[in-house]
Amino acid sequence: MTLRPLLALVGPTASGKTEASLPVAEALGAEIVCVDSMLVYRGMEVGTAKPTAEQRNRVPHHLLDIAEPGEPFSAARFQGEARVATLDIEGRGRRPLLVGGGGLYYRAMVDGLNFPGTAPETRSLLETEALALGPEALLGRLAAFDPEAAARIGRGNARRTVRALEVAALTGRAFSEHYADWAAYPEERVRAVGIDIPRTALHRRIEHRVHWMMAELLEETSTLLERGSGRFLTSSQAIGYAEAVACLEGKIDREEAAERTIRRTKALARRQMAWLRRDPRIGWIPTDEDGAAGIVDQVIAALGRAGREPVAGALRQEA
Repeated sequence: MTLRPLLALVGPTASGKTEASLPVAEALGAEIVCVDSMLVYRGMEVGTAKPTAEQRNRVPHHLLDIAEPGEPFSAARFQGEARVATLDIEGRGRRPLLVGGGGLYYRAMVDGLNFPGTAPETRSLLETEALALGPEALLGRLAAFDPEAAARIGRGNARRTVRALEVAALTGRAFSEHYADWAAYPEERVRAVGIDIPRTALHRRIEHRVHWMMAELLEETSTLLERGSGRFLTSSQAIGYAEAVACLEGKIDREEAAERTIRRTKALARRQMAWLRRDPRIGWIPTDEDGAAGIVDQVIAALGRAGREPVAGALRQEA
């Protein structure tokens, strides 16, 4: 664990974090640690808005292109990779700057969250039961010994119910016990700035980005399909790629692919903000249609105070 607070620039997708992070990192003598569940995959450049080669040459970036599409990649693996990167950066006298919108990955790195392991055979049996008996039956079993987890998961979510039962079988402890520390936000761990962009402005930026990238996304998706990544590209997390596959297969036209991608990207932005708003350590800086590009100087000033005063105490807090 780093001895100094980590620095972080967070915000939803399409808010301009990548462009703003470059001058911020340069001003702070930092290297960028990308906090994103999709930037880790090789060959997925367009749909993930991955930093360009020019941007990476300008400021070193870490945790890009470290997995193949479809290769299992969890928050626990990210946590381990990020720790190694952070120690390497600090060992060279630089500061790590976390940049991203992935709330789970952000907290995994900042707060060292505990991620129980997996038991593939147990999970397979539970998934079979879920198919045969339905998720309600498994949820009832979970509620019998871990009512807190059952109440939080709710009805119909078979995947999370299976995971809770798997962890209980693996560790002998209630699933909810493993995440008790998730409610704690130690202030000494991080100095974070968040991009507070109005929803209407963010939506316009998302729409512009998707329409601008669609032709290149179709081309990139075609290449990935030829490499055998089709199953991953059509998964629920591959926003834009699933729609591009459907377009390439003639199931929808390009305009419909773009509209579906826009809807899913807006939903992703809402989920990201829901995660980030929970963290009282994040100091939110208002911006407008320019996104993060319009607040670079404020971000530099705020993060430059790290170690002298809490960023969250110096900036406006969200209620």
